[in-house]
Amino acid sequence: MNEDLKVNLSWLPQDHVEASSTENASAAGSSLVPVIDPEPELLVNPWDIVLCTSGTLISCENAIVVLIIFHNPSLRAPMFLLIGSLALADLLAGIGLIINFVFAYLLQSEATKLVTIGLIVASFSASVGSLLAITVDRYLSLYYALTYNSERTVTFTYVMLILLWGASICIGLLPVMGWNCLRDESTCSVIRPLTKNNAAVLSVSFLLMFALMLQLYIQICKIVMRHAHQIALQHHFLATSHYVTTRKGVSTLAIILGTFAACWMPFTLYSLIADYTYPSIYTYATLLPATYNSIINPVIYAFRNQEIQKALWLF
Repeated sequence: MNEDLKVNLSWLPQDHVEASSTENASAAGSSLVPVIDPEPELLVNPWDIVLCTSGTLISCENAIVVLIIFHNPSLRAPMFLLIGSLALADLLAGIGLIINFVFAYLLQSEATKLVTIGLIVASFSASVGSLLAITVDRYLSLYYALTYNSERTVTFTYVMLILLWGASICIGLLPVMGWNCLRDESTCSVIRPLTKNNAAVLSVSFLLMFALMLQLYIQICKIVMRHAHQIALQHHFLATSHYVTTRKGVSTLAIILGTFAACWMPFTLYSLIADYTYPSIYTYATLLPATYNSIINPVIYAFRNQEIQKALWLF
């Protein structure tokens, strides 16, 4: 009789087990109910630790780039201004990830959530915007090769920087100004407290920017290959070297665009189809690669540049 009771209890939910054990304590005894210690809850989410570590690496890398460009007057060409903008945006994004970790476990409040998510959104928006601006700069420098390095170019670069940072700051202020889901949790996206509509607009904007970058890089490849072909026709002995250089340049552009897409596309597509009801592990698994783009950016755009390398050794 006691064995039958034990088997039956093992198939019941825990609350039923507790009720049944209370009612039958006089007949069966408390020893019939197996005592299972609850698994200890993790004080810190491992995914948050990984994101904080990623933010720390992002901050360290891009802080070096920002300091190098800021302390070297020779690095004031439009290209370096845009690289500096990209590094500053990624630096702020890394700081935002660190602050998010600290606030999530030490200072939990609605205000800190809004400020933190606003900083992260603004920073990553400025990062993607800077990548687009760098692409535009490279295209124009090839298309207007003879006249691009002029005062008008510098003015155009400053205008691009003002527009992209102004737009990014406005996007980051939206959650603080009331565009959030704190009052209606059913409207939350995969990144709380952003609403589903906010996430959808950001995702669609990213896809449009990616399409524009893709088109510009295709045009860049065409221009480079056309110039290389013209040079090869005029100087046959340089044909092989120009072919190698052109192939290397096209490969570099493919790596840049492929890395950007591989990092950001998973989270972009996921935020379009998912909402707050989806398991958080999917959000972490798609958001983490997006942060890797800010880790890779200094390597692609800054540390591979010969002038920045020289300034780094002299720094």
